[in-house]
Amino acid sequence: MDPNRKITQSLPQFPESLWRDTTDLPAFPKLAEDISTDVAVVGGGITGITTAYLLSNAGYKVTLLEAGEILSGTTGFTSAKISAQHGLIYHHLIKHFGQEQARLYYRSNSEAMNWIQNTAEELEVSCGMKHEAAFLYADAEDHKTLKQLEEEYKAYEQLGLPGEWLDNVSIPLMASGAIKLPGQARFHPLQYLKGLLKVIQDKGGVIYEHTMMADKVEKNDKLTLFTEKDEHRITCRYAVSASHFPFYDGGALYFSRLHAERSYCLAIQPETDFEGGMYLSASEPTRSLRAVEWEGRNLVIVGGDNHKTGQGICTIGHYENLELFAGNLLGIKTIPYRWAAQDLITLDRVPYIGKISDNEEIYIATGFGKWGMTSGTLAAQIISDQIQRKDNPYTELYDPSRFKAGTSLKNFIVQNANVAKELVAGKVEIVHKKTTDLEADEGAVVFHDGKRVGAYKDTEGKLHLVDRTCTHMGCECEWNNGDRSWDCPCHGSRFSYDGEVLEGPASVPLTKLHE
Repeated sequence: MDPNRKITQSLPQFPESLWRDTTDLPAFPKLAEDISTDVAVVGGGITGITTAYLLSNAGYKVTLLEAGEILSGTTGFTSAKISAQHGLIYHHLIKHFGQEQARLYYRSNSEAMNWIQNTAEELEVSCGMKHEAAFLYADAEDHKTLKQLEEEYKAYEQLGLPGEWLDNVSIPLMASGAIKLPGQARFHPLQYLKGLLKVIQDKGGVIYEHTMMADKVEKNDKLTLFTEKDEHRITCRYAVSASHFPFYDGGALYFSRLHAERSYCLAIQPETDFEGGMYLSASEPTRSLRAVEWEGRNLVIVGGDNHKTGQGICTIGHYENLELFAGNLLGIKTIPYRWAAQDLITLDRVPYIGKISDNEEIYIATGFGKWGMTSGTLAAQIISDQIQRKDNPYTELYDPSRFKAGTSLKNFIVQNANVAKELVAGKVEIVHKKTTDLEADEGAVVFHDGKRVGAYKDTEGKLHLVDRTCTHMGCECEWNNGDRSWDCPCHGSRFSYDGEVLEGPASVPLTKLHE
């Protein structure tokens, strides 16, 4: 790469996912009455849709409920790699879980990957499925990460994984070493899931959009769920929370055992050919590469620049960092799309999947740590088996009630100390900006009517004011100018510029204020 290469391509003005823009998804009604069903699945991403698909095929009456629009959450903004190579994970798993559990992690994700490919073929879904190798690499001169990568490869050898060590890679990345894992895949996730949605409907499944669930459940002979503000009731035998942050956690306080990270993607048309393969840097800042076909052209999705939600630099800067990286590596003709995703990461880096407790039929799936294509599919398989009372070999590994004392306790203390810091910092920050200082299409924390508030001036000059105190636990949200949202630095809740909920765990909008 030439670090002095000039980047001239400007970024798209607004974020938009390539996957969502190239998929004509059906629309579904808002729940408008009390209903009864066998299984209520809350969350319309890959986990919820796959769970509904499996249980509909098994003969259950399934109702799928989405707070916004189907596939408008993390699944609609993924990089869409289908892989069991999840960064520097296997050395970590051996150290904290043991070799057998580490093998089960690889096997479970590989089986989920194969199931996606087989299902797409069986349903004859045209979703751009391509088989490619995945590469995990260390940047040149990053000796610390190279050592970690060497330890990761030793873990591959211990576990008998089909990885290959490379001293360098064939594309012009400045890498000091890499692990190649063959037989992985990439696809168009929404075209694939659109095929599953059709089967759910054909099997009698019912789907509702714009239906926000409240965080309470009544438990008698059956479960009763409630929509927000107790408008309508859903009576069911089984409830599945596939909603990113669980809509209900039974007092387990999952928000304190997860942290949210933002990551960014550009879809670029490169000046030089990209030969393929899926790349991920083990070094920081994270960089990810994969090809995609769009309108007869070969694009490259360039991703990374992760940070804790609400705690990044000026967020448009993350897109600019990726633009600089991509321009130096491949050159850029155009950038048709840019978008960002939000992912949840558990204390021990293994997802929480399964029953909340032994004595209630409520199931959760969360904490996929940026690997939702395989993890979300795997979660659907585990939960579907548990509801059908089938044995599943991966139940113990992903059990939501587990607590690994070593890594989990340390991370629990660190993450919640960070929450406390952000909670205090947002209350005492000094603000000098006023609403009259805002330009069109600009948001900021301003001093207005004697207090700090959130303000956004839209492209027509209209001012939108909100109380930026997060309705989850009271942290102060920060303005995300890259995605035009208010992001909570404590637990990752996100709100639109006028206060509507975009991401949980918050379920109540920010309070709108008047000028």
